[in-house]
Amino acid sequence: MRRKFTKNTLSFILFCCLLGFSQVGLAQEQGAYDYTREFIWGISKNTNSGLIAGLAGKFSKLVGDNQFQSFGIEIVNVKHPKELRRVSRVSGNTFLLGKTNYLFSVRPQYGREWVLFKKAPQQGVQVNAILAGGPTLGIVMPYYIQYAFNNNRVITVPYDPELYPETSRIVGSGPFLRGIGESQIRPGLNVKASLAFEFGTFKNDVTGFEAGFQLEAFTEEIELVAGAHNRQIFPSAFIMLFYGGRK
Repeated sequence: MRRKFTKNTLSFILFCCLLGFSQVGLAQEQGAYDYTREFIWGISKNTNSGLIAGLAGKFSKLVGDNQFQSFGIEIVNVKHPKELRRVSRVSGNTFLLGKTNYLFSVRPQYGREWVLFKKAPQQGVQVNAILAGGPTLGIVMPYYIQYAFNNNRVITVPYDPELYPETSRIVGSGPFLRGIGESQIRPGLNVKASLAFEFGTFKNDVTGFEAGFQLEAFTEEIELVAGAHNRQIFPSAFIMLFYGGRK
């Protein structure tokens, strides 16, 4: 199934960008201040994730006029659009129908940032353009379920719909980290382009959001849901809320 960029998701990202640009004029009128280093951390949401995709951290250093180089890392849970949460008839617990693996992407990134508009010390918005990329370390971890037999014996096993086809016998998901010892590594690459809108009441604080698009590709197809169209290339739109400091 082809990934759908829903109208609501894209409209929200575009609205956030327009909201940031609406504040740029105020920042220009109030003057600007300089800094040479910045460290931020944040939480992200994207079109390949649930409510929260993952965490990110980034260090940036001034290398030229209004230009920074950055070193960052992101840890994200990548989901398949056909992941369907169901309620067990046996226990009332939930499980993911057909899901066979989790995919966690660890993304070290090197990037460049260009300051398009600077903010005043205590008001306004700073707008940065960002281009970053790097290798991806994909961690593929089996998804476990609890399965009941006729004799009421319950086992915790990696979910294979061919071996355990009767969904009415699924008690629920197994322990989240049960399959960590069986994880496999899938290497890949990632690249992103985005705009960051930075707010902050105090000179050395930074709060804001980053919105843009990301493309991630692995060396082989990764199965997340049995019988679905699984892929090795994952495009996504994303937004990240961040907080940090600068000096």
